Amino acid sequence: MKSLVKIAANEIGIKEIPGRENEKRIVDYAKEAGFKGITDDETPWCSIFVNWCCMKAGLQRTYRANARSWLGVGRPVDDPVTGDIVVFWRDKPSSWKGHVGIFMGYSKNRMRVYTLGGNQKNSVSIQGYDASHVLGFRRLTDENLPALPKSNPNLKRGSRNEDVSILQKILGELGYDCGAIDGVFGPRTEKVLMAFQKDQGKEPTGVYNSETKALIENIFQA
Repeated sequence: MKSLVKIAANEIGIKEIPGRENEKRIVDYAKEAGFKGITDDETPWCSIFVNWCCMKAGLQRTYRANARSWLGVGRPVDDPVTGDIVVFWRDKPSSWKGHVGIFMGYSKNRMRVYTLGGNQKNSVSIQGYDASHVLGFRRLTDENLPALPKSNPNLKRGSRNEDVSILQKILGELGYDCGAIDGVFGPRTEKVLMAFQKDQGKEPTGVYNSETKALIENIFQA
């Protein structure tokens, strides 16, 4: 899988053409990413560009042109690394308006966030934004990542539902045999989950929670 940052960086310098003429490359971002109704370089295209880059990288995407739609993709992180997604508010936090790009780092005083993205000064570029305008950071996973069971409420011994069946199947795919895929979180499923947690260097609680979910996501993303 190609690096999201490398894919985006290769587009640096692409910029809108003033007037009636449109930059074909920007129009192509929309067309290739499935935004059939967008045929110009005037429509705000920051989310379109990130969608296009994620498509090329095989990562999760929103399929929407709204920048704030990225707050619902991937998982939230407080310790962003280069390549995570960052979403900003525009006008005011409660507004629908926003901007999205690829996180590149902080300024030394952490008051600015450097972002690689599209529609930044009408181009694909790296720009600094006010860190106080950040709505959130998101860490994406492979678009083909299997659906993981919800971790709220936690799954533990005694749980009985479809999410337990999904967990049992995924653990089996990772080499941890739960036996029958029956949706019953019994002693064997608990023991197998504890073995998985221990092998990942975590406390073997035997409880499927948000931390365990993140561990599985990272394995499939690698």
